[in-house]
Amino acid sequence: MSTLRYLTAGESHGKGLSALMEGIPANLELTAEYINNELARRQMGYGRGGRMKIETDTAEILSGIRFGRTLGSPIALFIENRDWENWQEVMSSPPPQSPPLIKGGVEGVVTRPRPGHADLSGAIKYNQKDIRNILERSSARETAARVAVGSVAKKLLEEFGIRVFSWVTEIGGQQWSEVSGRSSVYYSPLLASRSSLSELYEKAEKSEVRCPDAAATEAIKKRIDEARNSGDSLGGIFEIVVSGAPVGLGSHVQFDRKLNARLSMALMSIQAIKGVEFGLGFEAATRHGSEVHDEICFRGQGSGVKGQEFKPPTTGFYRKTNNAGGIEGGMSNGEDIVIRAAMKPIPTLYKPLRSVDIVTKEVFEATVERSDICAVPAASVVGEAVVAFEIANAVLDKFAGDSMEEMMKNYNSYMEYVKGF
Repeated sequence: MSTLRYLTAGESHGKGLSALMEGIPANLELTAEYINNELARRQMGYGRGGRMKIETDTAEILSGIRFGRTLGSPIALFIENRDWENWQEVMSSPPPQSPPLIKGGVEGVVTRPRPGHADLSGAIKYNQKDIRNILERSSARETAARVAVGSVAKKLLEEFGIRVFSWVTEIGGQQWSEVSGRSSVYYSPLLASRSSLSELYEKAEKSEVRCPDAAATEAIKKRIDEARNSGDSLGGIFEIVVSGAPVGLGSHVQFDRKLNARLSMALMSIQAIKGVEFGLGFEAATRHGSEVHDEICFRGQGSGVKGQEFKPPTTGFYRKTNNAGGIEGGMSNGEDIVIRAAMKPIPTLYKPLRSVDIVTKEVFEATVERSDICAVPAASVVGEAVVAFEIANAVLDKFAGDSMEEMMKNYNSYMEYVKGF
């Protein structure tokens, strides 16, 4: 069983979203403001829909924290849906006094499944004749609760010098030139320094599409505008880098303990994510082995790379390249963990796609009143959250303790051992 676990509950237009998190040790400093900052980041991004103009997500801490510190007991969080007041009749828990109404006062049940959504498969699986019973929970609105949970995990990781960064590398085929052809700093012989990661992250935070490059940001915004004008949507790719993770998180001994497997599962669980890769990823399949695997060095060994000054760490093992993306054999190897996730275009379109009514079996053209054009920037923030949770889980697995003080003692002892190995 995982050391750290959580569940979320709630519907897109219900009263709100809730999350119950168990396994965080006692005495971690944590405030609602820290969580709310992460929630605000999720709501930003060029191409977001009208829902973001309605909601301003804030988390209410219901349990598990007292005087700004965790108690070691389960943490319960609640995020109110501010649009709930307009949906109380439609989303009522008690049986309705009259046939259910949808927003706008039009009588009827949702019977028209939208292509690309969970609508039809969910309705068949759960034997539902009203598709709203599926779409409300399958909505990406649920990710707000996961960002809240992930923020708690990020705060825990910060105590151990571990940071989680993200940025967008591509939207609608428009790439950030620095990563085009896998030529970013993460694949060059020189590893990115901690300061350069922070710099990229800060630039991404200032970009409307979370891309560190100003020229690419404007080009991507143009593509989003073009998609909006044509009634279409765009997907893209975002990159997550975990900096400061010690060697040995995860394990090779069982399939479900492999760190890359757990991270892949977490990212693939995000709505609309269709692919995940580590380090070189799929490109590794096109190269010879000698061009893929990262050579191992120790302390001052190695002369670096021609034309570049390479400064290895003063102690311990290291790699001059990071094509593995920081994970080998299901375990962190001490280098930055580099992951990319591909998000498909939002399936709710202003450009009609054909579908079939589940009751009448008549063909219709699906339409929508309000939707995102592109949610890749928001997805990158959600990606940070789920990755942070899995890394925190691995850290708790490795340095188990009921309090932060006990965990820190175990961590420091292990790091001294690693230095002397």
